[in-house]
Amino acid sequence: MNIVVPDDAARIVADSGLEPQLRELGTLRVHESGAYTEALLAERIAEADVALSFAASPFIRAVLEACPRLRHIAVFGIGVDNVDLDACRQRGITVTNTPGYSAATVAEKAIALALAVAHRMPMLDASVRRGGWPQEPVGQLHGATLGVVGTGPIGQRVIAVGRGLGMDAIAWTFNPSEERAQEYGARFVGLDELLARSDVVSLQLPLSAETEGLFGARELALMKPTAILVNVGRGAVVDEDALVAALQAGRIGGAGLDVFAIEPLPAAHPLTTLDSVVLSPHNAANTPQANRAGLELAIRNIRDWQQGTLRTSIV
Repeated sequence: MNIVVPDDAARIVADSGLEPQLRELGTLRVHESGAYTEALLAERIAEADVALSFAASPFIRAVLEACPRLRHIAVFGIGVDNVDLDACRQRGITVTNTPGYSAATVAEKAIALALAVAHRMPMLDASVRRGGWPQEPVGQLHGATLGVVGTGPIGQRVIAVGRGLGMDAIAWTFNPSEERAQEYGARFVGLDELLARSDVVSLQLPLSAETEGLFGARELALMKPTAILVNVGRGAVVDEDALVAALQAGRIGGAGLDVFAIEPLPAAHPLTTLDSVVLSPHNAANTPQANRAGLELAIRNIRDWQQGTLRTSIV
């Protein structure tokens, strides 16, 4: 079995110590750079039976058709919006992911972004470095209302961390239940109510037909003028033009963003000009602990698929 890693730019395989486990499953080839174009991805996985992907490489229909041996796409990560799932179903290609592997660190990042925006950390740091000593009041999360949108493993952990700071948590999901609300320690409410009541709105949604553009001008207008929007899910869940307009007009208090509609974020993007925004390069899940846990799960998915014992898959 040929296993190809087309896009290990972060050297997750090389630095994990788990490469021997992959080599036990078949012939392994690792490319330590991104495969962001269709042509390059197709070239790299042309002879692959399994593609273990670490980035948003474009597994579109044309790529899949150019790779007739491909039978399993093992996604390291939660989102599979870069994979044409319909084409995979038609071609008999299994798609797996690694849900929950990074819940702890992504939840930390979500709350860290909220804290950085509330306490104006980047601006204060820059001012002190220039010799300033600003004394104007900053925000506080203790006693604030945290609105958690998406209650998968990451959202559940965001609720726990927020409550640990003394925040009151409310939540919204497509499929709420009273039993899960009690388990998570948050009350499920309607999305409009969540937006109107929350001091911090934290998004942990994957990208899908249901979630793309879910947060537009209407939703942002429902938020408090002092509220903070945090996004650690997918950039395209938010209408960035509407977000920029709301921030520029002071209709919301600020934003902490780890994900963007276009990545890397263009240098001249309007978000880079706003002092009320804290930006991060989609690295919330990139810790040694999470990387190892995610790779272990991806290797298990490949092994179980190879042995015919795979229990869960996207396709």
